[in-house]
Amino acid sequence: MVNVSVIGATGYVGAELLRLLSAHPDVHINKAVSKSFAGKEMKDIYANFIPNQSVGLTGEESGPDAGDFVFLCLPHGQSLKAAPALLASGHKVIDLSGDFRYDDTDIYEKWYGIPHTAKQENASAVYGLPEFFGDDVKKSSFTANPGCYTTTSILALAPLLAEGVIRENGIVIDAKSGVTGAGRKEKLAFSYCETADNFKAYSVPLHRHTSEIEEQLSKLSGKDICLLFTPHLLPVKRGILATIYAELAEGVTAEQISKVYESYYADAPFTHVLPHGKLPELKYVVGSNNCMIGFELSERTGRIIIVSCTDNLIKGAAGQAIQNFNLMNGLDETLGLPRTAWYL
Repeated sequence: MVNVSVIGATGYVGAELLRLLSAHPDVHINKAVSKSFAGKEMKDIYANFIPNQSVGLTGEESGPDAGDFVFLCLPHGQSLKAAPALLASGHKVIDLSGDFRYDDTDIYEKWYGIPHTAKQENASAVYGLPEFFGDDVKKSSFTANPGCYTTTSILALAPLLAEGVIRENGIVIDAKSGVTGAGRKEKLAFSYCETADNFKAYSVPLHRHTSEIEEQLSKLSGKDICLLFTPHLLPVKRGILATIYAELAEGVTAEQISKVYESYYADAPFTHVLPHGKLPELKYVVGSNNCMIGFELSERTGRIIIVSCTDNLIKGAAGQAIQNFNLMNGLDETLGLPRTAWYL
């Protein structure tokens, strides 16, 4: 049994993480931290916790009751201070913000507009995408959990770029996210009347996740990747669907594409590539820790169209964090994680 703490417990990601951890057979929740709701219980904020064990909320991040393992579900910038202190006191840490996802902290500073004040700790952080870095995660005491857009996009593109079946120039990622991807904040743009029956692009053309996708794809493929990434806000609560366009290398067939994906993901329990021509939908993945990928070829234009789907709160955040937690603690990678989507 691993004693864990969740810091930032009452945001949507923190709440989803606690929901999943409460059903994990090898986890005891020692501490849930929320400065906004200190002194209350999770069931006071989210009524779905009423049947669960009592989870009290405290405003104190550190202390002997923090447990062996800490999940940081803090806004970008705040983990730069919290993570080094926890690591120095001997805790294993998974950070779910963007603060430690970059190999090159200059890129982080440029795209986030924040000085990176924990470069030593950053150098020890492992990028927590288990399909590619699972062996490193197993040996790590500090994992930087990828975000939802990045996970959905990298899993779709990395094998094809690495094997040279698509060209690195001219890639376009057209991605759509449910409103929970924006977090639990009181902001007009994310209110019901602004999002219901509406659909819009945002942060065009320089959304910060562009840089994370480019850095990881460049590392995994050995090529200098520069791409266009455009996010959109869907009028749904959760789920990400990315439609990706790339130029095929000369003579590449659908059978070759399928074989490349199979060679990379045959043993990946949560990444599933559909048969050529079948494209995933949000209802195939929402409620699960899965990423589903489908593709079609346009012979007329020489391009591939890839559709990649995840649940932004699970595979895109809390579920992937538990997947990394399992690896870091020598547990079965799938333990405590939903493998079948809700569908309805």
